[in-house]
Amino acid sequence: MATQHPDNAGKPYWNSRAFVSTAEEIKECFYCYSDLGIDEYNWDWEGKFVDEAVVDRLLHKYFTYFQKNPLGKSKFLTFRIPNPRVEKQFRLARAFMVVITTSQLAQSLGFDSPPIFETILPLTETANEIIEIQRAFRELVGIEHKLLKMEDSIKQIEIIPLFEQVSKIIKSNEILKRYIKLYQKSFGKPPEYLRPYCARSDPALNSGLIPTMLALKIALSSYLDLEKETGVKLYPMLGTGTLPFRGGVAPDRIEEAIEEYAGVSTIIIQSAFRYDYKFSLVKKAISKLREKLPLKKARRLSLEQENSIKKTIPYFEKPYRQTIEALAPLINSISLQVARRRERMLHIGLFGYSRGVGQVKLPRAIPFTASLYSLGIPPELIGAGRGIRTALKKGLWKSVLPCYVNLKDDFIRAGYFLNKENIIRLEKDVSEFRDLVEDVKIIERELGIELGPRDSNHLEHFKLAEKIYQRHKDKKDISQLITYGGVLRKSLG
Repeated sequence: MATQHPDNAGKPYWNSRAFVSTAEEIKECFYCYSDLGIDEYNWDWEGKFVDEAVVDRLLHKYFTYFQKNPLGKSKFLTFRIPNPRVEKQFRLARAFMVVITTSQLAQSLGFDSPPIFETILPLTETANEIIEIQRAFRELVGIEHKLLKMEDSIKQIEIIPLFEQVSKIIKSNEILKRYIKLYQKSFGKPPEYLRPYCARSDPALNSGLIPTMLALKIALSSYLDLEKETGVKLYPMLGTGTLPFRGGVAPDRIEEAIEEYAGVSTIIIQSAFRYDYKFSLVKKAISKLREKLPLKKARRLSLEQENSIKKTIPYFEKPYRQTIEALAPLINSISLQVARRRERMLHIGLFGYSRGVGQVKLPRAIPFTASLYSLGIPPELIGAGRGIRTALKKGLWKSVLPCYVNLKDDFIRAGYFLNKENIIRLEKDVSEFRDLVEDVKIIERELGIELGPRDSNHLEHFKLAEKIYQRHKDKKDISQLITYGGVLRKSLG
């Protein structure tokens, strides 16, 4: 599935600039299908401007293509709808009406499948909120009026629950089990299938890299049991960027990604994957994903491993959050100069946790990641060393470590863009940076690796991070330098 996540540093191969306007997303959607061989495109209604005439425009402009590759049958357009618990309800109503009217449009043009029949529900926390949206949709299409002709439209919308917190990912099987029961009660039969969707960026932003990866392993393992218990087929989805912190799925690391995310049926292909690598490599990587990903089965965790993971996660979360809380002013300041790639509405993420000090505001995951990398501080490393030290003391690390297959390689990759000298400089401004120095030392010692630049590209990034630090300290513009850093690492953030 291709998404509109704005993490590309360079410009799309089909565009004259790196910024993609709302109007240009129609063209982008078509090229993902026709050029790259992507099966599904995520049309995002959450926190951004959206072209509501998407299906009308696609069918009008590329009618011959979609006659051969019908939407809803060969190619898929999936709405990411606003969660009415978080965004204004009128945006959900607008999304619903587009789903309904496009099913009528497709029927009038001779297509026998609704173009849109699934929607992603972000920030899913309970089974009730999933079923309530489905009930609302059914009630809406049940309205009888001779002008609206609802009887000619799609009757049911499927919901893809998106879990975006470590705690919710771990318990997602329980939420899904409850949902299956509610579905049976509401509609008289179980759902034919479910596509549980686990985020990678937002849980990493809030809890750190290792807790997010470990939570995902619990979820994928638990889905095996849920499928067996309920008889409902599960097709897990995973939202991934190219940098290790945001998923580590890049065109030049496809084999490793397939191995790491065994059990995932749908991998998210974001903008940096599609546009910051050579076109031929991107096409080859997508083809390999489509061929090999379905063959991999999730690894079943033992009860002992699962309990060890649950005990271990707080040892990484606590130091990560302590350091991020201290770095928040710096991150927020730099993020203002990270280039914008889409027409997003103003959105400030809330970094909330129980420490009795309220809540710290942070930018979204892409500018967050871009800000830290631009200073030569890969966020993958923050809190990780201290977490490993505690897990070792508690005798948990040896049973947990094998669950994260590419841990060592991911740290090495992130470490290419580490600038140890910048950390020492920043320690004079923010004392908590000395904890990051400790993280780096422990990771290097316990994993037997040395973190730092390996080639000329990495060294150029190293020097760039020093320049960004100095210019930011002098209150000078760093926006172009941040973008160039993204070009060097093949992802903005």
